[in-house]
Amino acid sequence: MSNDKRQKPSVLLVDDDSFMRETLKLILQSEGYPIAGEASNGQDAVEFCKHSRPGLVLLDINMPRMDGLEALEEIHKASPETIVLMISAEATMDRFKEAIRRGAAGFIVKPLTPASVLDRLDRCLRK
Repeated sequence: MSNDKRQKPSVLLVDDDSFMRETLKLILQSEGYPIAGEASNGQDAVEFCKHSRPGLVLLDINMPRMDGLEALEEIHKASPETIVLMISAEATMDRFKEAIRRGAAGFIVKPLTPASVLDRLDRCLRK
């Protein structure tokens, strides 16, 4: 565990796969990140951010009702200070560029590992 004493941001986990949300939750909780909530689609994530304004959102790209790229733009409108990290198994350069263009702070590639998630979070939060 890191000896960094700064307050860790609350995190909203957004993925249509409940196993992936649970995996992310365990990784983040092991490092002291408070979990603000979970959503299984982009539309619910946007509504959550309008009301709760989490510090960080881990957002899958491919989801029903509203995909992650659409949700990313809406989350930034609803809560501009929220940091959004995209998660996808489709880590093409086009997807990456599109996510960054729409305001993502970074990208986590599936399959993920605890080290890859925590490293990417640390990098984004230090920016």
